[in-house]
Amino acid sequence: MAVRDALLALLLTGPAYGFQLHGELARRTGGRREVNVGQTYATLDRLTARELIASAGTTEDGLPLHRLTEAGEREARAWLGGADASGADPWDETVDRVLVAASLPGVDLVGVLDGEQARWEKRRSEASDRRAAAAAAAAAAGSGAETALPVLAADSGVARADAALTWLETVRGARPAAFGPDDARPKRGRRPGKRTSDPGTSADPGSAHASA
Repeated sequence: MAVRDALLALLLTGPAYGFQLHGELARRTGGRREVNVGQTYATLDRLTARELIASAGTTEDGLPLHRLTEAGEREARAWLGGADASGADPWDETVDRVLVAASLPGVDLVGVLDGEQARWEKRRSEASDRRAAAAAAAAAAGSGAETALPVLAADSGVARADAALTWLETVRGARPAAFGPDDARPKRGRRPGKRTSDPGTSADPGSAHASA
């Protein structure tokens, strides 16, 4: 999962400040995705530069809020709809997408599951075809250690697709409930209005990027 895609999806619930989004990333992926806080803020900077997010003002205590632009919302929904990040592992994308979708109010989890199921059924069919071709080539070539490897490689693709399809059915059965954002303030960091004379001191707890 690209951090950018997840942050855009999280903002579908409404404006949020940087450190809040950082915590929500781990919270909504079941703890499997924990990134450095600096990476979160750097990604927010890039999303702002690309006009996928914009300022939504500040919280009552001065924390800068971010919101989706129309372009950002399109990209968030495209990711939830199955657009994998470039170079990403399909299994990782599936797990993260489903977990995030399950946690977000207003997102059609069944639709996300249906899309993932269709993609993994296609991958299984393709892996099965590769296995058949590899087995035929191995039979024509005769016995040998090397001829067995393409068959085993294709077998792994079939097994992976089967595992993914089984997990998707597990999620359907679990029917996890969505939940709202965590509004609790972090218990560390400097509050706005209590800065030292250093003009670079952060206003957003947990980061040196107050403007992220």
